[in-house]
Amino acid sequence: MGFSGVDAVDADRIARRLRTAPGDLTPDEARSVGATLLADGAFSEPYCEWLPTWYELALIAPVRYCDWRLRRVVDAIAEAAGVTATAPRFSRPTDVRIDGAPALSRVDGFRERFLLADSLLHLEWFDHVAAADGIDVPADLVDRTREESLSYYGGERDRLSPDVRRFQRHLFADDRWVRRVNEAYGLDSRLFGLWERLLRDERRRLEAD
Repeated sequence: MGFSGVDAVDADRIARRLRTAPGDLTPDEARSVGATLLADGAFSEPYCEWLPTWYELALIAPVRYCDWRLRRVVDAIAEAAGVTATAPRFSRPTDVRIDGAPALSRVDGFRERFLLADSLLHLEWFDHVAAADGIDVPADLVDRTREESLSYYGGERDRLSPDVRRFQRHLFADDRWVRRVNEAYGLDSRLFGLWERLLRDERRRLEAD
């Protein structure tokens, strides 16, 4: 997207230090890691609320456990570096109205809810983590992406403006991360496979639009 500040933090060096000497992270690196892990941990519970009740009930316990584990990791990293890290507050369906109507009133089915949730919550995740990494994401772009995406995935809008479509195309590229996690931990998870397929199909659709 051409955002300034993308090289402020060396991701490869951070990954190496996390594997070998997490106590050696610089304050800026520790803030970056802390913001990312806390955002990861806080992401899933509100996401579940956007999806059908059966999905939320099935995943809420492991989601909360993962959040607890990640917070413990962040506490140790932040204490060693002498910094603080915060988690974002993700939107929940009760917080949001789309084209004047309740957020979930005009979306039916798992796929539609999944895409609506991802278009909003992944934007909020990226905005929070980018700020911790020193990446300058224009506030106007974030606001327009939120407004257009909510109306497009859950309302009356029939297309996204070019820069918002491009931004969402990058955000939906998380299908690659899902695949790597599934493969790296040998999960062979049907649920991860579903997430990957939905994200990949939407990314490709946005690329072709």
